[in-house]
Amino acid sequence: MKTAVVTDSTSYIPKHIRENLGIHMIPLSVVINGETYREEVDISAEDFYKEVRNGDKLPKTTQPPIGEFEELFSELAKEYDAIISVHLSSGISGTFQGAASVGNMLDNVKVYAYDSEVSCMAQGFYVLKAATLAQEGKHPDDIIAELDHLKANARAYFMVDDLTHLQRGGRLSSAQAIIGSLLNIKPLLHFENKVIVPFEKIRTRKKAMKRIVELLDEDVKKGKDLQATIIHANRLEDAVEWKKELSALYPNVDFSISYFGPVIGTHLGEGSMGLGWTLK
Repeated sequence: MKTAVVTDSTSYIPKHIRENLGIHMIPLSVVINGETYREEVDISAEDFYKEVRNGDKLPKTTQPPIGEFEELFSELAKEYDAIISVHLSSGISGTFQGAASVGNMLDNVKVYAYDSEVSCMAQGFYVLKAATLAQEGKHPDDIIAELDHLKANARAYFMVDDLTHLQRGGRLSSAQAIIGSLLNIKPLLHFENKVIVPFEKIRTRKKAMKRIVELLDEDVKKGKDLQATIIHANRLEDAVEWKKELSALYPNVDFSISYFGPVIGTHLGEGSMGLGWTLK
């Protein structure tokens, strides 16, 4: 059985890797000053943060039109028997539902829409695994089982640097944002039941990052063979430095660096940092 793998732009998998593994990508978009930009296509993460820094309005985000799924899936159906379509959490976007809806309408190809229940490169882990197994000729049912195994061993935590993005996006009340800013609180966030929720409130950025490392350490000490990704919002130098520190502490963990692109960056804000991990 020949299986295609599809994801959306919020997995932030570099283009050359997508091309090497035959991964197809459908972009979400950001709307800045009335102009719509498809992330990873029309606007880079670096340019996005410049626009936001110089603007006075928070961008809006939009999911892909259902017609884009229909067009891509119909084209893939000419060559493939099945499609595994991996998307950001259904609790924060309707993208997964869009893929599932189109999949249910098609008779000439079997579509497996997969809810990663996370986003960014933590979502990308599932995409890369699916693509690798698809290239090996694995049956889609077996691939989905492998993704579920990864999900059972996955964790991801994010620290935001600026509470105003969370407040404007409805994640925090105005009072919480003001008090948090005054106290320099850096909320540690994670996905729970498919939505982003506070995990802990920590006083400083340094302590928040230290706490994330403690959570990673818990799984390392369980003897798990892990891969991990450092995710940054326009803080590449900080991410590189953190990777050096973590690689020295945990030489058996495979660390990579990724980023919060325009869509997720809209909600978390510049300066955010995260760490996600699962089994190798």
